[in-house]
Amino acid sequence: MIDAHHHLWDPGRREYPWMAGEALTPLRRSYTMDDLRAAAGPDVTATVLVQTVSSMEETEEFLRIAYDSQGLVAGVVGWVDLTAADGAARIDRLRATAGGHLLVGIRHQAEDEPDPRWLLRQDVQRNLRKLPAAGLVYDILVRAPQRPAAYIVARQLPEVRFVLDHAGKPGIASGEGQPWASWIADMATLPNVTCKLSGLITEANWQTWTPETIRPYADHILSCFGADRVMFGSDWPVCELAACYTDVLTLTEDLLTGASTTERADILAGTARRTYRIHTSE
Repeated sequence: MIDAHHHLWDPGRREYPWMAGEALTPLRRSYTMDDLRAAAGPDVTATVLVQTVSSMEETEEFLRIAYDSQGLVAGVVGWVDLTAADGAARIDRLRATAGGHLLVGIRHQAEDEPDPRWLLRQDVQRNLRKLPAAGLVYDILVRAPQRPAAYIVARQLPEVRFVLDHAGKPGIASGEGQPWASWIADMATLPNVTCKLSGLITEANWQTWTPETIRPYADHILSCFGADRVMFGSDWPVCELAACYTDVLTLTEDLLTGASTTERADILAGTARRTYRIHTSE
């Protein structure tokens, strides 16, 4: 199994602006590789470590962690300033870091940008166009206000491979069906987009969600994208707001009850391996 989306952090070393507020107090502690190994258990044989702040320093640190992880962290989705004139040079700097060959993608927390059309900025698109030559994908992190721009940029840049984090964060707690469902269907028409089956429980009510709460959203994702364009991600440790790592694995098994052996293999490992071009022991 490949966990295509997890994080590490240490509030004692750097600030995490998104972590403000009383509700997120449980997350404000250090999460390390030792914690990941203990939480994930033996079934997870490789992971993709994803950026948490707008910091190349963090990305360089993550690449070193991946390099030292003895193959557990098989890829890093890092951060560079996509508005910078020297975006390609910054990617080269990351490549030169110990573990730089494990850089598989770039992400920016577009969901936090005041401008919902941030992804459509000319400077951002100029740097996104440079990612294919660097062998990198772009992870899309958006909520409802940024979804239209996410669709437009993925349609306008067919040469760029996009990964949709947390399925665009549907409002599960509020019972959102539309317009999320139509947007997912539109995103799935774009062959350069894949989707993560991740982060859904924290979009639901943290205390009362059940597998049946999540199932309609997961089923829609799978029916639109197909198993060969969907990948599992735990979103650990953010998931701990609503469930532990083991509970996320149990939920995923429940959601995939009707999937074939081939479909399960894609969702649990194959799609991540192909999309991020990562190499793991079979």
